[in-house]
Amino acid sequence: MTIRAPAVAGTFYPANPDALDRAVRGALAAAQVEPVQAKAIVAPHAGYIYSGPIAGTSFQSVAHLRDRIRRIVLIGPTHRMHFFGIAVPTATGLATPLGTVAIDHAGVDVALQDPDVRLIDAAFDGEHALEVELPFIQVLFPRAAVVPLIVGETSVEAVERVLATLWGGPETLIIVSSDLSHYHDYDAARSLDLITSQAIEVIAPARVDANGACGHRAIAGLLRRAHELDLRATTRDLRNSGDTRGPRDRVVGYGAYTFEDAETARLADSHRRMLVDAAYATLRHIAAKGRPPELNLLSFPPALRAQRATFVTIELGGQLRGCVGTVAPVAPLIADVVANTQKAALQDHRFNPMSAQEISQATISISILSHLRCQPFVSDADLLDRLRPGVDGLMIRQADHRALFLPKVWSDLPSPPDFLGRLKQKAGLPNVPLAGTASAFRFTAETFA
Repeated sequence: MTIRAPAVAGTFYPANPDALDRAVRGALAAAQVEPVQAKAIVAPHAGYIYSGPIAGTSFQSVAHLRDRIRRIVLIGPTHRMHFFGIAVPTATGLATPLGTVAIDHAGVDVALQDPDVRLIDAAFDGEHALEVELPFIQVLFPRAAVVPLIVGETSVEAVERVLATLWGGPETLIIVSSDLSHYHDYDAARSLDLITSQAIEVIAPARVDANGACGHRAIAGLLRRAHELDLRATTRDLRNSGDTRGPRDRVVGYGAYTFEDAETARLADSHRRMLVDAAYATLRHIAAKGRPPELNLLSFPPALRAQRATFVTIELGGQLRGCVGTVAPVAPLIADVVANTQKAALQDHRFNPMSAQEISQATISISILSHLRCQPFVSDADLLDRLRPGVDGLMIRQADHRALFLPKVWSDLPSPPDFLGRLKQKAGLPNVPLAGTASAFRFTAETFA
């Protein structure tokens, strides 16, 4: 057996076991985050006095999964050694002052089947990117083994490919270790880190680069995987060293992110209530002043500031009175809901603008869309076979014609041919087979009222 000794105990985190345990548990206890059914998280890796609170947010979001997680794929960037490919160690365990984390040899063997993965022990010498995450793993997931991966100079496609082979099932958690921008002044760092966070939330791997994150290759690889599997990415915490401990003239950015299955993703009940309350407040403000209220985005929790595409549906007496939304995430969730509430009340071309009396009697439902994913098909029957009634929403586009049905429309149109036929009608198309140039996009939605 070969155990790798800790390289940065006493510098990046406490060398005393009791002090280290207190530091980890304190960071977890201070986190303001709800439990998330996440498959993957991103956590920072600086010294605990700087990034520990943000790492605590990342790990606390999945703390409730402790009895389920048996394997952790831990991946981060190299800081000390330049090499090509992705490195794994020959060791059997990784030590910290809290003990030893076992290495999952079966996972390492699977990774080594990829041509870009190599045994490079030297890549782990003095490297902190993975080590600073280990104490959090030891406290929360004491029965989990890790597959440690350090990313050198390699393609994002290679990272995605390795993650795909190690993805596993509910027993496996993916942890990407990365800080964000480095050594800008406080305001510049906040701007840069917001741009990176928004790129993560809209699953845009090409927009995450070395200027935005030291672990950009690992993050981008995860984002490519998230696009393939339709995961919802959410910023849970976004701060920098100027917020936690350091000066503000030269800061390092830190973000906490979760990735969950978009089909089953669910906002916390308190956050749902905030959104619904904001939608009704928007209607009241429109009735009183003819315009929506102004928003102070920073007064809302991070999950409600995530970039999302939403639809707002307004009904009167159970009958549709307006439904407007966005098909791509272009604004913070709370802002998108407020804007679409106004448009549904006043700008749905199928209806006249709502009167103040109608507004006072309206009921509202909100749908948060997953990313629209192109659905190839060769015929209408083929398209219908690929749809899951009651689960999938559908958008069709042919020339200048376009229309979308939310998944909840299945409750009124449970027959797939009727569903597609009425969608064609909404798009202004005849109820004949879609042309070969037509496109279809499938999505899911979290809907609540």
